Amino acid sequence: MNKIKLFKASLVALALSTVCSANAESLAITNATIHTVTEQGVLTNATVVIDNGKIIAINPEKIDADVVFDAMGKILTPGLIGSMNSLGLVEVNAVSRSRDARDKKADITFDASLAYNPLSTVVPYSRKGGITSNVTVPGGGDSMFKGQTFVTDLSGEFDSVFIKENAVIIDLGAKSSGSRALNLQKLRNELDDAQKALTKAAEEAKSAKKDKKADEKSKTPKELKRDEKIMNALLAGDKPLVAYADRATDLLELLKLKAEFNIDLVIAGGADAILISEQIAAAKVPVIFGALDNLPSSFDSLHSSLDNTAKLTQAGINVALAVHDAHNLYQLRFEAGNAIANGLTREQALAAVTANVADAFNINAGRIVVGKKADLVLWSADPFELSTKVDKMWIGGKEYSTQSRQDELRKRYTTKSDMPRGYTK
Repeated sequence: MNKIKLFKASLVALALSTVCSANAESLAITNATIHTVTEQGVLTNATVVIDNGKIIAINPEKIDADVVFDAMGKILTPGLIGSMNSLGLVEVNAVSRSRDARDKKADITFDASLAYNPLSTVVPYSRKGGITSNVTVPGGGDSMFKGQTFVTDLSGEFDSVFIKENAVIIDLGAKSSGSRALNLQKLRNELDDAQKALTKAAEEAKSAKKDKKADEKSKTPKELKRDEKIMNALLAGDKPLVAYADRATDLLELLKLKAEFNIDLVIAGGADAILISEQIAAAKVPVIFGALDNLPSSFDSLHSSLDNTAKLTQAGINVALAVHDAHNLYQLRFEAGNAIANGLTREQALAAVTANVADAFNINAGRIVVGKKADLVLWSADPFELSTKVDKMWIGGKEYSTQSRQDELRKRYTTKSDMPRGYTK
């Protein structure tokens, strides 16, 4: 009986070791035209080596990998990074029971990642556009704070959320009822109150340390509420504050808050950013918007233009491009292509949908360099050309398909069959 148990245990151990070794296979992609999105620029006939989900070597003297793939000279780029959308939180906009991006009671603590659906049909469809990861943004509720972003890969796996509570979202600017001044005032007051509370706590701790007679109660730090911890994280620069605002006066007020409280500020929208580009560049604040935002949607966005992406980039601002509709995230590279047509270089456009997004949200991806997450895309041709397709895609070093529900539906309704038109074999 013991021998049987031992034999079974050995089989299990062998199976597990086989699975582990299969999952741990290293990969070398050779003979690629690598767009590194670094100072190295474009490397031809180059090799990148991947192991344990990360890039471990570029052009090594000797290739040591379990699997070697010949890219045949094709373009290899970092995986594109989507942002400022509700991917995984909304399946059908018109169906209320499939929407989890917002709630009336949501505030700064709102963590929408708890409702993220990696099996959403939008995920594989977005992969077809070369998207390997995404910054999902909650819609919030009545509060000016809409909650916190989270970052996912587009593997479709249940563990695809790899950064939770990533950045704080706040919606400023024009209001349909009331004054925009109130929210700006509230933001300043909350930052100021949190800063004063931190200063007071530090002084009390210092005083208690000196006073040996102080009782244990005074030495015990006060338990902070969840919203207080988040405000403290903003002040410490541990979380970016992503602020929706368009009008120049609102943007200037945000720059003042950044200077006064040393917060990690990111501007979303920024239609008037072109008017104060020097100040934004000097403050080193990134701007996120859509490359096709060329028509005013309000009195705050009268300066929207197709060439704003190029002009802001030339001014020294890190511009990140975003598609706000999750169901059209696939088109991110096409929007970048439109920015190229309006003055952006190809390398700048690639950075705007990879490295610049990663930098704004503190994601270890977006560049092909040793130590970065191995999110890579091999293209059939120029990524920004309409007819180009994704040949291969690796997320965390693992290859994923770009087949989607839309592909299956096309096959279903175009395949000849003896069954009625609405069916297929």
